Amino acid sequence: MKKNSTTNVLLLLIAIAMIFIAIRPLWAPHAARADSAGVYPFYIQPGVQNLRSPDGTIQVYGIVAVDLRNGKAWGFPTSAQAAYPVDVGSTKPPVSHPILLGTFDFADTDQ
Repeated sequence: MKKNSTTNVLLLLIAIAMIFIAIRPLWAPHAARADSAGVYPFYIQPGVQNLRSPDGTIQVYGIVAVDLRNGKAWGFPTSAQAAYPVDVGSTKPPVSHPILLGTFDFADTDQ
């Protein structure tokens, strides 16, 4: 008889704990965040720019993005004055590979 009552008490405690876990978000919901820390914190400059590689071998239209972690400016070629990569000769979506354009020395702004 004692084992049965002990089992019932433990099951009751487990049930109460599970109800508390299920209802807790109603009392203190987690805040929704739209500014989650992304894997790649980039600033994308609006509009299409004429990109030129530092060695002068590549000159195309594209999008400029600045990596805010290290200040590197990257150019993503679009091959046209469009906001996305364009390849009219293929039915597959093109992939734009970045070109390193230069680096902003953000550390010097602390002086």
